[in-house]
Amino acid sequence: MIASIRGAHKAGRVLVLYGRVMRILVTNDDGKDSIGLHVLARALVPLGDVVIVAPDSEYSGYGAAFGSFNISRPEVHRFELDGIPEAWSVTGPPALCVLLSRLGAFGEPFDLVVAGINPGANVGRSIYHSGTVGAALTARSGGVSGIAVSQAVREFGIEGQAWDAMLLDQQWESAGVVGALVAKEVLRDLPTDPVLINVNVPNLPIDQIKGWRRTHVGTSPNRALFNATLDPIIGHREAYSVTMQWGDVLDLPPESDGGAIRADEVSITYLSPIVGIDVPVASFVETELTGLVGPSRSA
Repeated sequence: MIASIRGAHKAGRVLVLYGRVMRILVTNDDGKDSIGLHVLARALVPLGDVVIVAPDSEYSGYGAAFGSFNISRPEVHRFELDGIPEAWSVTGPPALCVLLSRLGAFGEPFDLVVAGINPGANVGRSIYHSGTVGAALTARSGGVSGIAVSQAVREFGIEGQAWDAMLLDQQWESAGVVGALVAKEVLRDLPTDPVLINVNVPNLPIDQIKGWRRTHVGTSPNRALFNATLDPIIGHREAYSVTMQWGDVLDLPPESDGGAIRADEVSITYLSPIVGIDVPVASFVETELTGLVGPSRSA
């Protein structure tokens, strides 16, 4: 499968499914100049009509935020990228890029949204804050399947993010090939109900990756922030800069998303929709609400 994707890319062939060329939106949270974005977009070219719609600058950690519609007026600028026929930058976060595409700003509806390649594994609690996952989440909430592609970095990154020094010797192509393989199989049999697949890839050449694992979301990232201190700003009253520190690399269960990455395996996690659940301890809240506004009108 990997060889066939590489071969199709080199030959310039485009996959045709359902009697037409699929439309694929590619975005990220690291901005339009990120190498990971470029590698992923080019890896997806054999699968259909690829359009990049990415933030104009860094928006890591923005989750599924759009920004405030009543005070912002996003700008969109076209830019050139070798091998990609259509690329746009947006002055806003990745979820906004996806929303604008859903509203028709970039032509016909897209069949799939692929976000990445994020430098830093988005595992454990970091998925709640990841702009990469947030873009895929926004796609699914709009009725389109989304794939978030992230890759481990040196020292495992902090809460799903990486510093510049961590990007030395990054094996971008491995994550690009894995991301394209997942995208191809999703496109081959598009789900009636859209899915969100969180893909995390070790920072290794393909032939050194030790396999793959279907995982659950762990409770912690590979490496976490653990302390924040306030440092007085000289010359300013009651003003402080924040210094954050992180702890050691954590031991994680092998069946978790972070544990798979630690074992040099590709992690595949299907993220569930956000749904309401029954919580017995909520009875106190419900009792007080009944006293305030009347009984529940639930069926």
